[in-house]
Amino acid sequence: MLESLAGLLVQQPGRLLAVALVLLAAWRSLRRPNPLWIPGLLWLAYAGWEWLVVTRTPEANIRVDLMLIWPVVGLATLWAVVSIAWRRWRGGKGRTPAE
Repeated sequence: MLESLAGLLVQQPGRLLAVALVLLAAWRSLRRPNPLWIPGLLWLAYAGWEWLVVTRTPEANIRVDLMLIWPVVGLATLWAVVSIAWRRWRGGKGRTPAE
C-alpha cells in the first residue's frame, strides 16, 4: 500500500499541490470553523519541498526526509477529517427533526 502511495506522490509536486488545494477549498467551503487549513498548508509545504527535491536533486532515490514528512502530513490530515466528522456527529445528537 505504501509503495503504491509513494508511486502516486513521490516526485509528483503537482499531485501534492492538488491535494493541498482540495483541502484548502474544503476548508473555505465549510461554514463552521474547521481545522482543514492545517493539513492544507502542510500539503502545500510538502508540494513545495517535493518541487525543490525534483528540481535540485532529481537523482535522489533514497528519501529519508519522507520518514518525517509522511507521518506529519498523514496524521494532520487524519486528525482534521476525524475532528470534522466528530463535530458533525456530536452536533446531531439531541436534536429533534423540524416538522
